[in-house]
Amino acid sequence: MFGIIGIVLTFAMVFGGYILAGGKMAVITHSLPFEMMMIGGAAVGSYLLSNDGATLKHTVPGILRAFKGPRWHEADNTQMLCLLFQLLKLARSNPVALEEHVENPHGSAIFQAYPAILADGNAVTLITDTLRSASLNYDDPYQVEDMLARRIALMKEEAMHVPHALQNMADALPALGIVAAVLGVIKTMGAIDQPPEVLGGMIGGALVGTFLGVFLAYGLVAPLSQRLAAVMKQDLAFYEVIKSVLIAGLHQHATNLCVEVGRQAAPEHLRPSFTEVESALREMKKAA
Repeated sequence: MFGIIGIVLTFAMVFGGYILAGGKMAVITHSLPFEMMMIGGAAVGSYLLSNDGATLKHTVPGILRAFKGPRWHEADNTQMLCLLFQLLKLARSNPVALEEHVENPHGSAIFQAYPAILADGNAVTLITDTLRSASLNYDDPYQVEDMLARRIALMKEEAMHVPHALQNMADALPALGIVAAVLGVIKTMGAIDQPPEVLGGMIGGALVGTFLGVFLAYGLVAPLSQRLAAVMKQDLAFYEVIKSVLIAGLHQHATNLCVEVGRQAAPEHLRPSFTEVESALREMKKAA
């Protein structure tokens, strides 16, 4: 919602101010299709040239995600803490029973109680792989912590491919706008024998290229890149919560303390209160 409002406000203020200052939209609208073809086409072409297939595949979903917003919120962190509480309790009371939940999470009654988490392959894999490793006596907390840190770092690197690619496009757009403007000047110089009013319109059309490149870069593409990076960062913090709880469990802390460690690992604006988590755990125990 805020993304749409931001775009509308940007266009309204820029073009509204231009019109109120006495600018003629006819000059812009006449040149816009041709300038957009040159600048936008070159930007898309360079984007295709500079990025691999995986980045290209995730570009449109990434842009949509920037408008949709983060996947994980405070309530999801609470659910994750409840899920991990159940799994750690079971791991300590009945390790054999835990195996069926780890090996087949989609058939697990524990995981099925949290469908949003179960639908995320990264979250499920982090949990099940770590618990499986612990059951195979690969339970050195420091080694597992390093393994999880590397895994989350790789997820972050992959998640940031599209924001970085969009930022590179934003950096290139002003220069592409200059290219379009120079072509417009070349066209104008070829008609130097025309009357001043005709030359003025042609020069104005050429300057539309410079305007369009800068406007697209700093008014749309760069903010979109920053927004997508912020969304990815917030969603990746969800996996840091998982890591913190699992590592605390390997240190053999009390299960309630493991959950508290995970709660404290959540970003402040996504962190459920201690009371909220305790209430959720009580409700979970009653339902069980």
